[in-house]
Amino acid sequence: MGKNLKEVALLFFKLGSIAFGGPAAHIAMMEDEVVKKRKWMTHQHFLDLVGATNLIPGPNSTEMTMHCGHERAGWKGLIVAGACFVFPAVVITMVLAWLYEKYGELPAVEPFIYGIKPAVIAIILGAVYRLGKKALKNVELGILGALTLFACLLGVHEIIALFSCGILGLIWYFIKQKKGSLNSFTPLILLNLTVSVSSLKTLWIFFKVGALLYGSGYVLFAYLDAELVATGLLTRQELIDAVAIGQFTPGPVLSTATFIGWQLNGFWGALAATIGIFLPSFIFVAILNPLIPKMRKSKTIGAFLDAVNIAAVAVIIAVCIEMGKDTLTDWRTILIAVASIVAVFVFKKMNSAFIVIGGALLGFCLTMF
Repeated sequence: MGKNLKEVALLFFKLGSIAFGGPAAHIAMMEDEVVKKRKWMTHQHFLDLVGATNLIPGPNSTEMTMHCGHERAGWKGLIVAGACFVFPAVVITMVLAWLYEKYGELPAVEPFIYGIKPAVIAIILGAVYRLGKKALKNVELGILGALTLFACLLGVHEIIALFSCGILGLIWYFIKQKKGSLNSFTPLILLNLTVSVSSLKTLWIFFKVGALLYGSGYVLFAYLDAELVATGLLTRQELIDAVAIGQFTPGPVLSTATFIGWQLNGFWGALAATIGIFLPSFIFVAILNPLIPKMRKSKTIGAFLDAVNIAAVAVIIAVCIEMGKDTLTDWRTILIAVASIVAVFVFKKMNSAFIVIGGALLGFCLTMF
């Protein structure tokens, strides 16, 4: 077991250090390392695990590392794989957060940040397109997605909108199945805390989001917009900056939480946010790993998740619209956004980090005029 555990640690530390490009790219790298090279499991079992990650909240690629670690070295492997995958991104993000706190307002840095913001919007739009293709399975889901987008634009809390859409999806499923009664379903109710910002407060906010985060890590930004921007703890500009800096780091996009935690309460805030956002995934994977085969076959859970997935896409679109209002304020930012969108959709294999760097350089050049 010790040899296997070391192998798990080295592999996922390596992946955490080089895995740019989002969850899909991370999972593709894992498949190459775990199935093709090391033959820890069959290709079919790997696909089963990928499907199962969509049945529980949390970041898909990080949860896949935990599943793979569990297959190789049991529950210890689960913990080691997840921790090693997250560690490089968290450390790099903490360094960037410290630098941002020290120098983020200096004129020498502002032109780069100026160009990064519209580039980030393009990257998220790319994620919306990819997620939307998978999520939009029928006309009914399209209607639910449109309703969710409309609700978000009217100011409904994003998480409430997301789970309401999931419940509507369940109701529609039971109507189609012609069942007379609906199984009891208790929606999660979020507590809005009004106490001052502290590490404990930060831990709770990010634990709450981590426990409800379905789909892509990009949905995180929508949740944090509701939890932090709407409550005045963070400005939308600071959130956009956090998204931008998060793109520079390898590994899970949720390491952005580390950056935001630092802005809220320094090192301990960063630590609290990191633990809060990732802890639910460790718990969910540990509990549900043995139940995966049964859950995957459940049509009821599938109906709920189909609705949640399309709602998640709608929530991201709503946040993109709000970000656009704050960011696309002159011809320079619009030009950078258009160029970034072209790069995202034409050069589909391009790493998102290069798009962010390109936006930063373009922003720097354009502000010289």
